[in-house]
Amino acid sequence: MKLQKVDPGTSLDAMCAILEADGCLVIENLAPDLVARAKAELDDYIESAPFGPGNFAGEHAKNVEGLVGKSDAAHHLIIHDTVMALCDRILLPNCVSYQVNYTGIMHLEPGTVAQHIHRDGDMYPFRHSCPPAILATMWAGTEFTHANGGTQIVPGSHLWEHGRKARPDEIVYAEMPAGSILLYQGGLIHGGGANVSNTKRTGISVQYSLGWLRQEENLHLAVPPEMAKTLPDRLARLAGYDFGGPFCGFVHGDDPHRLIEDTPLSERCHTYPELNERAAKLQRLHWGDIEPVPTPPESEVAEKLPYNSVADMN
Repeated sequence: MKLQKVDPGTSLDAMCAILEADGCLVIENLAPDLVARAKAELDDYIESAPFGPGNFAGEHAKNVEGLVGKSDAAHHLIIHDTVMALCDRILLPNCVSYQVNYTGIMHLEPGTVAQHIHRDGDMYPFRHSCPPAILATMWAGTEFTHANGGTQIVPGSHLWEHGRKARPDEIVYAEMPAGSILLYQGGLIHGGGANVSNTKRTGISVQYSLGWLRQEENLHLAVPPEMAKTLPDRLARLAGYDFGGPFCGFVHGDDPHRLIEDTPLSERCHTYPELNERAAKLQRLHWGDIEPVPTPPESEVAEKLPYNSVADMN
């Protein structure tokens, strides 16, 4: 399979169809000016970062995490309208809200060896294939080519059975101009490429995950309340200052967003009616192989769980 590429004017439906079928997609030249600004703001961090070890093997690669606290332009990449719309379509069928899972620079200098191909979703104990727990993005801070370490991608592998290995002929490479974005589902097999060129390759990686999962990057500690107050509100919520679902993520028995509000309400809450409604519409995921105890004929089975009050949960 080929890695499909589209332009920013492509319809959201068409982009989603590719992401669902292939598990990956490149949108060329989605935000070249914004990416250039973000890279300029991050260049000093890249320059001062040590070479490996990190997520990439070898002594010629650098990783810089915690981008929320390092670049204003990166804030707007994280909440880019197109990316948010795709997260809505890919992640919201299995959660009430999603969150930022990881932010980081993946900088490959000449001589970097190829990363071991893997699935980002393997950080969770889910067996493939399964619904997407992560939607990952890689913004091209520089041009991505096969020679300078363009990301290795195995289109369609998000639908493979668990344990299947990719053959060399099934691997393609994300080649795209600076300012473009690669998106891929957490179940897709991928990995950084080898940089055998004489140019540096810089990628800005942002991942999003289901709001009821633990984040790979602990943004709850990386983005303290005083910092969160300065962020665009949507980004603050994605960083953890929001409910992950009914009764999921409250602080001191209240909405976590109250920590960054100037005028908190007097009445505490553990959920909101709109969260309850969205949760009631979610399809329940089957986890594990535990054989259920049969329901007696005189009993009823609750298809939906009502979340109306704390008493309902106790």
